[in-house]
Amino acid sequence: MTVVVEAICVGLPRPFNGAELSAIAKTPVEGRVAIRSFGIEGDMVADTRHHGGPDMAVHHYPHEHYVGWQDWLGGHDLLGGPAAFGENLMSSGLTENEVLIGDRYRLGTAVLEVSQGRQPCWKIEHHFGRKGIVARILSTHQSGWYYRVVEEGEAQAGDVLERVEAGHEGWSVARVFAALYHPRSACGKAEFEAIADLARLSTVWRDKARARID
Repeated sequence: MTVVVEAICVGLPRPFNGAELSAIAKTPVEGRVAIRSFGIEGDMVADTRHHGGPDMAVHHYPHEHYVGWQDWLGGHDLLGGPAAFGENLMSSGLTENEVLIGDRYRLGTAVLEVSQGRQPCWKIEHHFGRKGIVARILSTHQSGWYYRVVEEGEAQAGDVLERVEAGHEGWSVARVFAALYHPRSACGKAEFEAIADLARLSTVWRDKARARID
């Protein structure tokens, strides 16, 4: 399974909402860029309590979702540019339904491992200037996902993202996201126990599953 990464995007924290800072606004990198264990060189997070760290080093959001968002929003300028959802990697051909927790992908000379989906927060709604975006992500499971960096390296736009190792069979990003975040999740104890046992799932999401068991 291979796709072409159309853009690699980075951003720095900047004023966002009064005293708040955010790095959700990202722009494409020209040429090759280093991918380190903490993320892509030149990219930072503002809220280190809820974002960043080894399990959320690189964010990927499927570009094919943009069409549905254009329809739902009635058009929006952000969707005509890069990284409307603050993603580091832009591509088409992979969605949350196909990507498994723990899948490993080679991008350039780096190897990335899918660690969890992305939990949406109020900042995405402030970014677009619209309410209801978080609720739509929770119900559609179009969350995007995060990678941890297994092997550091370099990559550039136009490089192929190639799956080199399959993750946890049957446990797609969409399935795990729906179990933990869908407002009407019908998952039972056995499924939450299975999620908590996924070795390549981030510690934060495994803890969420354990909390549901209790």
